[in-house]
Amino acid sequence: MPDGGTLTLRALRRGPVVLIEISDTGIGIPPENLTKIFDPFFTTKDVGHGTGLGLAVCYGILSEHGGRLDVRSSVGAGTTFTITLPIADQSVPPAIAGG
Repeated sequence: MPDGGTLTLRALRRGPVVLIEISDTGIGIPPENLTKIFDPFFTTKDVGHGTGLGLAVCYGILSEHGGRLDVRSSVGAGTTFTITLPIADQSVPPAIAGG
């Protein structure tokens, strides 16, 4: 948010999943870029100011854990990223579940 704004974090439980929403009131993402933002090496930044790997890595990590990463954006109004993760089975201790 180059001109400042509001960043909002929210977590919700929806049945068997947890949703984590990260919203801002920034400049938004143009529609032509929304379809590409999770692609490795896609960036709109100048050379030396990002590799275009951050969102691709996040997307991959969440997918490997049975989750999702979604985005909604309106140019001039802001962007919301939603992380969806399954709630862990509490009956299996983490040390055992991890192998």
